[in-house]
Amino acid sequence: MAASDKNGTGSGRRPSRSHDDARRSTRTGGSTRRPAGHSAAWAMRSASGQLEELLGRAPESVSAIRRTEEGWEADVEVLELERVPETTSVLGTYHVTLSARGELLAYERTRRYTRGQIDRRR
Repeated sequence: MAASDKNGTGSGRRPSRSHDDARRSTRTGGSTRRPAGHSAAWAMRSASGQLEELLGRAPESVSAIRRTEEGWEADVEVLELERVPETTSVLGTYHVTLSARGELLAYERTRRYTRGQIDRRR
């Protein structure tokens, strides 16, 4: 079977994006809109960016994220004191609360530790 017959355009070219969207819309019940709300990745970026703005330090990572009825909660790891060797650098864990629109409502440092420290089993 020729390439033009496989993709249904008759021209040998890939179907246009709108053609793909129309086919996808038909298969999914007619809706091509993105679901309401934001993704966890979006909430992670929002929490990190706003915390950086307030603290003046760039977050290292987001170690936890969860959706709540009011929005999002995240635990963000921030380098607070850089030392040599790196394993002695001091980090802080900040618990951040975001509204459903991504506005930072509250934050609190919940832990302070050295980079080389390992949590004990509970």
